[in-house]
Amino acid sequence: MSNLTSVDMLQKVQDNFSAAVGVAMVIVDPKGEPVTKPSGFSGFCQTIRGHPVWRERCYHCDAVGGRTALSNGGPSIYKCHAGLVDFAAPITMCGEYLGAVICGQVNLTDGDTAADLVDMSGLFPTEQSWRENAGLLRLHDETGEITYERLRSAASSLCYIASYIVEESYANSVTQELYAKNLRLMEESKRRAELERSLREAELQALSYQVNPHFLFNVLNTIGRLALIEGAEETETTVHAFADMMRYVLKKSGSQFVPLATELEHVRNYLYLLRLRLGDRFNFQVDVPDDLSMTTCPFMVLQPIVENCINYAIEPRESGGLVDILAYRDGRDVIVDIVDNGDGISSDRKQAVLAGAADRDGRKSIGLYNVDSRLRHYFGDDHHLEIVSPYRGGRGTLVRLRLPIDFDDAAF
Repeated sequence: MSNLTSVDMLQKVQDNFSAAVGVAMVIVDPKGEPVTKPSGFSGFCQTIRGHPVWRERCYHCDAVGGRTALSNGGPSIYKCHAGLVDFAAPITMCGEYLGAVICGQVNLTDGDTAADLVDMSGLFPTEQSWRENAGLLRLHDETGEITYERLRSAASSLCYIASYIVEESYANSVTQELYAKNLRLMEESKRRAELERSLREAELQALSYQVNPHFLFNVLNTIGRLALIEGAEETETTVHAFADMMRYVLKKSGSQFVPLATELEHVRNYLYLLRLRLGDRFNFQVDVPDDLSMTTCPFMVLQPIVENCINYAIEPRESGGLVDILAYRDGRDVIVDIVDNGDGISSDRKQAVLAGAADRDGRKSIGLYNVDSRLRHYFGDDHHLEIVSPYRGGRGTLVRLRLPIDFDDAAF
């Protein structure tokens, strides 16, 4: 019952009804065990329920009373094992019996009798009888009295109230759950729409680069051969690195995934070309074991991260910059860490970067946001982008990707 309704609300209604009518009251489950705290219990019943054997008899009587009320389709009035009169009103929801409201703990006024009164006072053996206790006998004699008609009227009223309250509480719970599901659905739809927009933008950008790519590669090959003829080995290497890099970017089509080794080779070419421009201002190192080289990796997820390292950790300094890329196995995942030795990133900016709200010189910086969105889309939220930074000079920033080893890219 507590999983379907608000026990706090049931408790408040129970306390108010008990105080207004002047009878003891408790709500029990189908086994007769209390779901709410007792209201208005007499000293006699509190003492009886404090004894383990007598308490079980109370639970049994309440369970039988509730089941009897359910079979009657209305309240049942019965005499409990201690000779006091209770009544039970069944609580049902969508045809399922959840328990009962138990009221009473009273004696009927002298002369009041009823043919439908169920007597459970003889159900249990007489040993360990409470009647051998003088204190309990005195408390029993102090128990209040009520006429049968008044008790039956209260039972009928409570029967309707109990079912209404539980059904109303259940309806509120269902409404709140539907509202929460709708919110999650809207957030998921928004996230998917943003991801699809990012992918479309990337595809359009790639298409724009594909204008006459054969002419571009022919020119690059011509420059490479010319450099070879002239003995300019570094120029030849540079042209080939740039050609490989462009070929990777422009000719990628179909699957959104590549082997990790292919993605890393692209990043090596990118860093090699940057070294030509920046000279000795930085060094880089790629350390990935051979057995991880065929791990499935989304296309173009490493370069935006390395590009951030260059922009924020390498460019601002004159020398001593460092970019390390290393990969290792962690259970069923392959971890790829990209580390620099810059000044780091503040907590606020880290959140803005991952939310796609960061900017630089008035322009939105969405590179890492796109990487994070794609990782979540392909591998789930457990494989989001991690950024770790102490935000202190020279302590650097670590950006971590988690790639599942047994991922099946055929689903995309």
